[in-house]
Amino acid sequence: MAIDIAPVHFIAIICGYIFGSIPFGLVITRLTGQGDVRKIGSGNIGATNVLRTGNKRLALATLLLDSSKGAAAAMLLGSFDPLAGLIGGGLAVIGHNFPIWLKFVGGKGVATTLGVLIALAWPVGIAACITWILIAFLFRISSLAALVALSISPFYAWWLADDLGLTALATLLAVLSLLRHHENIVRLMNGQESRIGNG
Repeated sequence: MAIDIAPVHFIAIICGYIFGSIPFGLVITRLTGQGDVRKIGSGNIGATNVLRTGNKRLALATLLLDSSKGAAAAMLLGSFDPLAGLIGGGLAVIGHNFPIWLKFVGGKGVATTLGVLIALAWPVGIAACITWILIAFLFRISSLAALVALSISPFYAWWLADDLGLTALATLLAVLSLLRHHENIVRLMNGQESRIGNG
């Protein structure tokens, strides 16, 4: 069965990418005098690296804003039709990972992906968030928590939402996350990955 690509879907691609490409971690740290977050820790613009500035409030703000931009893209574009929501949400994650403003060097899209999942099917997003929290609590490794939560999210989408489109999107975003975390995976295998709170 052919998929009907309407003009709104092309708009979803553009708007979703623009939403996602806003580098909140970088903007927040610069505005608050913390400097360029890309020059500390992993060099990432996400909340985990912002936490390495020592400012938990800035890290929390980054987490909320990064997840909110994914949710906003999915919800606003999804108000036109479900496929536009899926496209907009997916492109928001792409925009976060590869923002044009930062020469396509961005974050790893974990918070943004969770925001998209919550917006498209809140039980799926909440289940993924609970998984992240549980793994992070048990092992105190942010990357491991992200990898487990996003890898299992397609199952949550299939089980809790029974939505083929959402399951496909969750699968694609999980694969993207695995690719973006390739260095973390190597460190995890070597027992060298940093733990939450240890820098």
